[in-house]
Amino acid sequence: MSPVAASNPPRPVPAKAGIGLRFQHHQAVLDVAPDVAWMEVHTENYMGGGTPLRYLDAIRRDYPISLHGVGLSLGSAEGLDAAHLERIRRVAERVEPALMSEHIAWSIANGTYLADLLPLPMTEEALAVVCRHVDQVQSYLKRRILVENPSTYLRFQHSAIPEWEFMAAVAARTGCGILCDVNNIFVSAHNHGWDGSTYLAALPPAAIGEIHLAGHSVRALPDGSSLRIDDHGSHVIAEVWALYREALARFGPVPTLIEWDTDVPPLDVLLGEADCAGALLASAGQEAHRADAA
Repeated sequence: MSPVAASNPPRPVPAKAGIGLRFQHHQAVLDVAPDVAWMEVHTENYMGGGTPLRYLDAIRRDYPISLHGVGLSLGSAEGLDAAHLERIRRVAERVEPALMSEHIAWSIANGTYLADLLPLPMTEEALAVVCRHVDQVQSYLKRRILVENPSTYLRFQHSAIPEWEFMAAVAARTGCGILCDVNNIFVSAHNHGWDGSTYLAALPPAAIGEIHLAGHSVRALPDGSSLRIDDHGSHVIAEVWALYREALARFGPVPTLIEWDTDVPPLDVLLGEADCAGALLASAGQEAHRADAA
């Protein structure tokens, strides 16, 4: 993949609402030029070149772009895949993203990609592995990345560090930022009996570089309880919007993305969700301005 020279340096992602750009909407974005502040794409979807990358070349001329990785496997004990990291670097060189992010998870074992974001034991050993890999990524890419909190459905008995403390420690030790996925916090809090407000309160505001919002599904279990599944296939629910308001009150206006990856709706539906986030961001900005003026 040969890099394409950009006419201007990458524009920063503003503290406004954006949407996850999926293949289904490539042509619609070019045709309509929607009024949205920025867009985020999955890095791996553009490693093969061809038509998807040509669409992204055109779209990035008009919108700041964030690259969101799903396959680097920061938690793999066997180390990072150097070839995959180089592919990420090449995409970044061509796209010139304003933000780059990855997940706190693992997805590779014995060289086999497992096509899922699997949970880590929250231990000092795992923390050291993740921090070593984040340092490696930031050194290789020559830029700061954001790391995203996971959505999880089980916990390891020997986990000794609360997830929110684990996230804060990664940021403190490596200088990376945090992509705060509010829906993931809500999902994991329900599944494990945590308190979402406590989770938010433990995250360092200065490290928060982006927020994700998405829908999720609920699965009834035989014992009468329920499991929330982070499937990104529906509207953001009221409880997640409420937790998002708490996040904005703590962190201030932060670039916020609407994710929708399954049962992808028409572009207008995504833009409507982004408008809802945008209204809350504007309100948070006004509150921050009043506080500064007081």
